[in-house]
Amino acid sequence: MRIRHLNHVALHVRDLQASCRFYEHVLGLQPIERPAFDFAGAWYELSPAAGDLPRQELHLIARNPPDQTPPRERHFALLVDSIDAVEQHLRARGVSFQAPKPRPDGAMQLFLRDPDEHTIELCTVP
Repeated sequence: MRIRHLNHVALHVRDLQASCRFYEHVLGLQPIERPAFDFAGAWYELSPAAGDLPRQELHLIARNPPDQTPPRERHFALLVDSIDAVEQHLRARGVSFQAPKPRPDGAMQLFLRDPDEHTIELCTVP
């Protein structure tokens, strides 16, 4: 299993419009296209693509009250080369995780929790 870089950070927001105004007008982030998820949100570019690595992103997820079910809870995502290799790696170490599934943009993802119950997404490039 090889982690390539930080792919995105997902934050829950109570007021999506207010958060969008903040991230666009205060921090100057540029909105980017978002896959057709079944929940409201907005995606922003944190840093552009570099070489063979895709851009890093901020994902705002409209939740009030917060949903604590992955992938809809606060999490960070790490880009990996192979979701199959990740699955084998985790199984060999007896680590619990949600079965891999495709995102609407075609990337494969799986979720696991660290010892403090922080959610981590491991994903491939779409």
